[in-house]
Amino acid sequence: MKAEDMILISVDDHICEPADMFDAHVPAAYKGRAPRVETDENGHQQWWYGEAMGRNLGLNAVAGKPPSMFNINPSRFDEMRPGCYDVDERVRDMSAGGQLAGLNFPNWTGFAGQVLSEGPDRDLNLVMIRAYNDWHVDEWCGSYPDRFIPCGMVPLWDADLAAAEVRRLAAKGVRAITFSENPAALGVPSMHSGFWDPLFAACNDEGVVICCHIGSSSKGMNTSFDAPPPVPITLSPLSTMYTMGDLLWADIWHRFPDLKFALSEGDIGWIPYLLQRADHVQRRHQGWTGHEFPAGMDLASDIFHRHMLCCFIEDPVGVALIDQFNIDHVCWESDFPHSDSSWPNAPESLESCFAGVSDEIVDKVTHLNAMEQFGFDPFSVRPREQCTAAALRAEAADVDTVTHLGHEPDDTDLAYWQALTTRGLKPPQAQPAKS
Repeated sequence: MKAEDMILISVDDHICEPADMFDAHVPAAYKGRAPRVETDENGHQQWWYGEAMGRNLGLNAVAGKPPSMFNINPSRFDEMRPGCYDVDERVRDMSAGGQLAGLNFPNWTGFAGQVLSEGPDRDLNLVMIRAYNDWHVDEWCGSYPDRFIPCGMVPLWDADLAAAEVRRLAAKGVRAITFSENPAALGVPSMHSGFWDPLFAACNDEGVVICCHIGSSSKGMNTSFDAPPPVPITLSPLSTMYTMGDLLWADIWHRFPDLKFALSEGDIGWIPYLLQRADHVQRRHQGWTGHEFPAGMDLASDIFHRHMLCCFIEDPVGVALIDQFNIDHVCWESDFPHSDSSWPNAPESLESCFAGVSDEIVDKVTHLNAMEQFGFDPFSVRPREQCTAAALRAEAADVDTVTHLGHEPDDTDLAYWQALTTRGLKPPQAQPAKS
């Protein structure tokens, strides 16, 4: 399929939330305690919730910048293109990149919204989570219903409250929530605990997909305190492998036969091997582990093919193995405005990646699967012929896709990265000299 003919719906983009996002959505009694943006002594702008610092990285807002201008330090809003935080400009940027629509994860709250769950006042936390969701659904997504798939967050300290928020959001038409890839790493019960059954039941009943985004455990994949930055960056998909491992063997599928999880931003090329390994484990070890899958499912790969969605930005290895997937569960992602994004050249990148793949499969991966799995119908608002990459780019021909903002990285970027990724890792103790 030619790049200009593609219809692109991303199942993983992000919002660099604007500083005024809570203004219209927090009740008056709580406004003085709402999250806020502050400028630190280094001139960086940072979100804070009480005494908790938000998860802001410069790499989360580099769309349109050359790699030589990527920063790790938290960015100022005036050092990122407006499409990172302004919904009108975001839509123009999407059109300039040939992208019809996207599902947007949060940024500063952590990808699972964990910062808003970690405050000491749980009543206040719930107010802020609901305020975030109302802003996201009603204001951000509601401004352009043909361009955004809404994705809510839930409280992480109480599964019943989480279930209630899922049902509240479902009444607004929301078919996705963000959830931690590894809840136990956040200090809450694991996927295997049974604690989350009320949440899983609500999602099962309402047809809501649980999206587990890479990095949403607030735990990096570093190997040692002195590993150079390319090590944890290269190993970052391991967190998605851990999530998939948990889900393959989770004791939930008997109880929630329609539940679906999305493995967000982990790529797919490694998945056939992990399935092969998991099936080997069942064949060899089921006698003593006693693990039983639901009726009609004999192997871990059956669980994956029925219950899990996956996605990729640019993954020619995964595309070469596409016949080993449930093709109805593979989606495309842009990751705008993060550093891995293929914006604004996604159509051209995908044309190369999909060389030799049928148009039917390309259509499924680029937009039809996202529409089906998340209950999203942009064609009811916008005629299909106006949804192609070529048509969208024609609407935004005046958009400059080069970002002329920001500054080159310096030593402080590397220091900031090392402080984040080595948290909890200790250097070896010095040994006494041998006599």
